Amino acid sequence: MEISICNLVKDYETRRVVDIENLKIKKGSFLGIIGPNGAGKSTLVRMLGGLEEPTKGQILYNGKINPVYRDITVVFQKPYLLRTTVFHNIAYPLIIRKENKKEITKKVNVVLEEMELHDLKDKKSWNLSGGEMQKVALARALIFKPSLLILDEPTANIDPSSMAIMEKMVQKINEREKTTVIMITHNLQQARRICKEVVFMHQGKVKEVGVMEQVIFHPKDSAVKKFIEGELLM
Repeated sequence: MEISICNLVKDYETRRVVDIENLKIKKGSFLGIIGPNGAGKSTLVRMLGGLEEPTKGQILYNGKINPVYRDITVVFQKPYLLRTTVFHNIAYPLIIRKENKKEITKKVNVVLEEMELHDLKDKKSWNLSGGEMQKVALARALIFKPSLLILDEPTANIDPSSMAIMEKMVQKINEREKTTVIMITHNLQQARRICKEVVFMHQGKVKEVGVMEQVIFHPKDSAVKKFIEGELLM
């Protein structure tokens, strides 16, 4: 899915949290969004996912104003899971799309193996660890092969093993299915490992955008340089 942003603004009362003139995200991109806390990153992806309305401005999805939300999915840092088994949590998007039961079972079993969750398929969601919950949430997001996958700090505060599995799966769907991936991350090492392009946001604005190597290793904007070097931004 291709996304075009034009004069996008989000205000909360008197505070402007997002103010982006232009940003284009090509189909099949793997875009990392980095920046300090309060930069407007989460608000931006919530608008991209249709979870918040812009104050003004326009977001185009494949050239259209109204996206097909069944082709978009969002995974948050603290996922919400249904109070049922791991299997049924992952199967849910296919069930509501009325897919054949045999096909659902086949697809879910494949994802369970890829995400190393097969031994947990009958476990109840409320008995899962934090890393297990995040893997289930991602598996559920990937099961229907979305055109746009939005990730808001999906691997924050989880174990390295779970992080590695999730990164591998996100890379796989981006390369295999040409899914457009937009991921917020505070982990610069993660951005270096898996992102193809990077956007740096500060005070609601896009300060720099480009291929990962350029933004991370050779930033042009002074705020980006300070952030990469570990300085605090006001």
